[in-house]
Amino acid sequence: AGMSTPAITARPDRLPAVALLTDTVVITRRNLTRTRRTPQTAVAAVTSPVLFLILMRLVFAGAIHVPGMTYVDYLVPAMLIQNAIFGGLQSATRLALDVNAGLMDRFRSLPTPALAPLTGRSLSDLALQLLAAALAVAAGLAVGFRFHAGALSCLLGAGLLIVVSLSLFWLFAALGISTQNPETIQSATPVFFLFLFVSNAFIPVATLPRWLQGFAANQPVSVFNNALRALTQGPAAAPALGHDTTYLVVAAIAWCAGIAAVFTAITLRLYKRM
Repeated sequence: AGMSTPAITARPDRLPAVALLTDTVVITRRNLTRTRRTPQTAVAAVTSPVLFLILMRLVFAGAIHVPGMTYVDYLVPAMLIQNAIFGGLQSATRLALDVNAGLMDRFRSLPTPALAPLTGRSLSDLALQLLAAALAVAAGLAVGFRFHAGALSCLLGAGLLIVVSLSLFWLFAALGISTQNPETIQSATPVFFLFLFVSNAFIPVATLPRWLQGFAANQPVSVFNNALRALTQGPAAAPALGHDTTYLVVAAIAWCAGIAAVFTAITLRLYKRM
């Protein structure tokens, strides 16, 4: 009698490299479709930067003087960075909700790259942030904001804003996956407000107490603000910003690279251990 050979089920050890791209696109589309069908939170996310900008412009423009710049030109780039931070907090909340709903476990059970659910979330949230940024710039133009740099420099500014948003996503993704609780994320909000208000976002650093100025001038939010100001306002803004455009952009990219490297590793470790 012949011996039967057990059937061998083919199971690929590795997914094709293109799977990360295709699965990211599918998950991004899924998230955007979900947002379109439940637009309540998206409406608040894209309109609140406009309202905050107009409020700051009307309340503080006459009280705060920036050497060599109008206050609205100083304010609008900081509003765009603030929007990236607030958008990141919303990303953390949405990730926590997905974890609680079991959606991330379903993604992990599928033959999809580990990064795809996270990169898909980052791109869909980036789309909402860019829409909010475009509305904030339009509102800024309506209340006196002007670009004083060339078109290429302004396009580089848009690129820098995208890089900042994507790098911060990994910080907030780590927060959302580690807490798995929207209420806990809300309780962490004051930490990010601290970085916003102890910075050059709304006032020049020189107006802060001397013992705070070193931290305020060199922490990442201030660096991002000044790099975006330099790219949108041109060389004439350098005296008010303290450094030239090249220095500020390199410093901002260095901060982005560091944040992304550290928190991507942390996020993936947390995701795999869920």
